[in-house]
Amino acid sequence: MKKIYLILLLTLSQIFFAQSDCATAIRVCGNSDISYFPTGPGVVDDHVEANGSCLSANEHFSVWYEFTIATAGTLTFTISPQAPFTADYDFAVYGPNKTCGTKGAPIRCNYAGAQPAPNQTGLQLGLTANAGAWSPAMNVLPGETYYLIVDNWSGANAAMAFSLTWGGTATLTSPFNDPSIQPNPFNPIGLPGAAPADPRIIELCDITAPYNFQSNSANIINGNPNFYVKYYRTSNDALGDVNAITAPIVVNNTNTYYYTVRYQDPTNPNNPTNKCFNINAFKFKDVTFKATNASLTECNNNNNGTAVYNLTATTLYTPTPGYTYTTKYYPTIADANNGTNEITTPWAYTSSTGDVYAKVTTNLGCTDIAKITLNFHPVVTVQDITLRSCFLATNPALASFDVTAAPVTSQGGTKTYYPSITDAIAGTNQILNPSTYISPNGIVFVKVTNSNGCYAVAKVTLVVLPPVYSSLLEDKIICMEDTTTLDAGPGFTSYKWSTGATSQSINNVSVGTYWVELKTGECIARQTVKVYPAEQPVISNIDITNNTITANVVGGTAPYKYSLDGIKWQDSNIFNDVPRGDNTLYVKDDYDCDPITVTVVVPNLVNVITPNGDGVNDVIDYSALAGKKGLVLSIYDRYGVKVGQADKSTGYKWDGTTLGKKVPTGTYWYSVEWNENDKKNTPFKFSGWVMVKNRE
Repeated sequence: MKKIYLILLLTLSQIFFAQSDCATAIRVCGNSDISYFPTGPGVVDDHVEANGSCLSANEHFSVWYEFTIATAGTLTFTISPQAPFTADYDFAVYGPNKTCGTKGAPIRCNYAGAQPAPNQTGLQLGLTANAGAWSPAMNVLPGETYYLIVDNWSGANAAMAFSLTWGGTATLTSPFNDPSIQPNPFNPIGLPGAAPADPRIIELCDITAPYNFQSNSANIINGNPNFYVKYYRTSNDALGDVNAITAPIVVNNTNTYYYTVRYQDPTNPNNPTNKCFNINAFKFKDVTFKATNASLTECNNNNNGTAVYNLTATTLYTPTPGYTYTTKYYPTIADANNGTNEITTPWAYTSSTGDVYAKVTTNLGCTDIAKITLNFHPVVTVQDITLRSCFLATNPALASFDVTAAPVTSQGGTKTYYPSITDAIAGTNQILNPSTYISPNGIVFVKVTNSNGCYAVAKVTLVVLPPVYSSLLEDKIICMEDTTTLDAGPGFTSYKWSTGATSQSINNVSVGTYWVELKTGECIARQTVKVYPAEQPVISNIDITNNTITANVVGGTAPYKYSLDGIKWQDSNIFNDVPRGDNTLYVKDDYDCDPITVTVVVPNLVNVITPNGDGVNDVIDYSALAGKKGLVLSIYDRYGVKVGQADKSTGYKWDGTTLGKKVPTGTYWYSVEWNENDKKNTPFKFSGWVMVKNRE
């Protein structure tokens, strides 16, 4: 059975001449293969030929081994030179249980001699005597100890190394294959090399620092009692157990280093297995990790003094295949060294300019700290602006604003428009018609974004310029036949009247509706003005009593003026001694417009009738007024009781009777009412008295 722990990698190293002496024979533990390069005859020449050996009279380039049988059986081995055409290896076996001084003649002895490749020699099963380069296998028992010398008769040449492999059914003693001694597997140091035979690799994060070899021992031993580890610079040192490394040293990634795992029987210091050890080669690989400083530049949006940085977007190292990396971020170098105050959201780190620190750790435990410098992009410079726009004619509280014309920045960039600062920052509720934005007095916000994606928000104050009207221009009342002047007053940039005039005022304006467009700055306000006709007075009714007429007037504007000829005017509405017949009454109000006129008929007065049938004064007759509208003659006694009426049915005559009977002789009052045939249907009322004399 082969044990990989016992392979002596002599192709990589040379042993001291001491291993060429029997007294310092190398202990073979377990049926491990051997590879070795003898370099001399040792200090003591054991005169093997004098002891009856088949070898020559002295040693040439030899090595001595010692081994003890663990389990009974047959034992064979094969010695194979690396240079089969030139190397001639001899061997001799002594024992069992001999000492170097009493070993006597060898019990097996032979040599390769000159033969074709592979030019091997050793022990073989099935032989009873030497046959050529081969000798018979050995039947061995547990506890038996033997010595084996292998001698290169050909010469000292690096190509003359040999390998020895064990065969047969017997096993050799070893603490490394006894579960009662080694209950756990040993853990080899470091990582496997590129090829199985290559030294294992220890990766160092800082190869310049002194390395403590003993830091590997506990892991290698893996809890197996009575084993210990020693470290060496060369294989010769390891094989000879000399110059062990006992303190930390500075290593390199060129040399090969060695360690041995050794056993010490705590109850028997002379136990042959105490000499057992395995030797293992290893090298160091410089995996020094250096993080690279980096910088981030982000937007100081709206110039608020901070930015949001994605610290994970930095390149702090060039990844090596097969390695993994963990990065943590800290606000200060002290925090990075101590692992305190870690930045838990490095992908959205809000900060002003300055430095933060990234601690990068590889899967090997290598760490380095990189500085990340935080910068701001150049800020977007904006200024608040006030925009003024003329009112809308349809709603003077509103105006149409071209917000895109607001000169909020001279730096260029993309502008978007929002109704509130919150919307501007969040990018919500964007104003989609900024060039024709209808608004009252208020504020909108312009977000200016540059090519770096940075933005600033400017406030635009919207001012609706209200209409400016003339305080002098007012509606007027004139006589229908008159004209007037409309004056808008000074202070306007321009004037434009509905008549086409562009002057401050217009003359000879008659009754009607007019407008003027008054320009103030860039705003134009249209002001409407009306010229009303003065309301003419209306003669509501005229009372005629004998030769006195009273004109009752309503409407128009008092005080009124009255006249019967249109020349002479009086304030009183009563006219006395008006002649009988048709008269013209003139009335005008305070506007002194053309007077209104009405024809006033003062009837002939009849004061006595004698209804006796003689044809003289028999009736009151107002048939002369039959052309008047609604003409009615009413007669009343002195108590106000109506006793008679004359209308169209009676020919507007009354004959002194009531209900076909003559009224008593006496004085009666009567009134004549009608409506004048004019536009106003002016009511007239003529009153008088009459004496009725009836014969009884």
